[in-house]
Amino acid sequence: MAKNFDYTALAQRFSSKFPALTYILTQVNFWIIANVLLAVLLQLQSLSLSQTFELRGLFSFGTVIITSFLMGTLYGISFGGLDYYLDKKIFRRQPFGKIIVVKTLIALSILILLFLLIRFVSVNLVNDLFGARRATPLSPKSWQYLFWLMLIYYFFMSLVINFINQVNKKYGPGILVPLLLGKYRNPQEEERIFMFMDLKSSTSLAEELGHLRYSALIRDCFLDINHILLPFNAQVYQYVGDEIVLTWKLSDGLKNHSCIRFFFACENYFQRRSFYYMNNYGLIPIFKAGLHLGQVTVVEIGEIKKDIAYHGDTLNTTSRIQSVCNEFNRRFLVSTIVLERLAPGGDINTESLGMIQLRGKTAKIGIASVALVAG
Repeated sequence: MAKNFDYTALAQRFSSKFPALTYILTQVNFWIIANVLLAVLLQLQSLSLSQTFELRGLFSFGTVIITSFLMGTLYGISFGGLDYYLDKKIFRRQPFGKIIVVKTLIALSILILLFLLIRFVSVNLVNDLFGARRATPLSPKSWQYLFWLMLIYYFFMSLVINFINQVNKKYGPGILVPLLLGKYRNPQEEERIFMFMDLKSSTSLAEELGHLRYSALIRDCFLDINHILLPFNAQVYQYVGDEIVLTWKLSDGLKNHSCIRFFFACENYFQRRSFYYMNNYGLIPIFKAGLHLGQVTVVEIGEIKKDIAYHGDTLNTTSRIQSVCNEFNRRFLVSTIVLERLAPGGDINTESLGMIQLRGKTAKIGIASVALVAG
């Protein structure tokens, strides 16, 4: 039973359904751990001083732990919720320095409010609820020193937690824990679906827009594609120039034809943002894509710069399928191997293009064009 448990798949499915809740719960867990660690250190120091100077402990250990859980939960929910909202709604295109300053001020404000809550409400409330003995009142100066201690501690823990958040964003939901446990140290074999999406007419667009506006166009396109990832359980594997490589676990990609519908969801999103693109670039971006599935190996590579890499003929074949889109004047080509596993129907229309000899391949492969029937 334990061997079949797939933490990564479970985390990715939960994250795709509840992205905001996933982020907030992750921050709550991080800050509960950080606060419990601080509480244990303070309690050990208190016990050490009480033994040395024969003083009575200031607070019971139960009160300290419960208060730290409360502090971590409230801080994680409030800061995590605001952080998620700001990143999605306001900070998408803001300078990094401005983001750091604003987030620092918000974190400081939340910490002050929670500190006041602890000082005047929560400690006495916890004591009353659990029948703990009344603590020796701390002087205002003692509370002041405690605040500065928490401020310094929270500053450094924020650096650590933000670093973990960035690593988590780099690898995607559910990857960090297996990575820390060394799951990908040795090559693992998986069956996965891959899609190579490439901006159509990229060379002429780069000449027309100039390299700065063209780079801004690619940035905006990839940001918008990222908005479509979670509902379709898609993961970004790589950004290569003006090309984005996406991947799905087999079950996630086949379910509800997610790997097919994802491409058309991206097209629809670009159409909904047509005013923005026309106003800034004079065009609506059009991508062409190839889709294929098969066995690959996944392994952790690199020393100075680590990454998770997929290897195998499946990726080469997918890239070749995407490369013949212009030849057949089609935007979306899919291997018949994928279609056999998907059994598409309803509003998904397929047109077989026969067995194709792809560049660099010895065996021919069946290719089909895919389109959505207008409803």
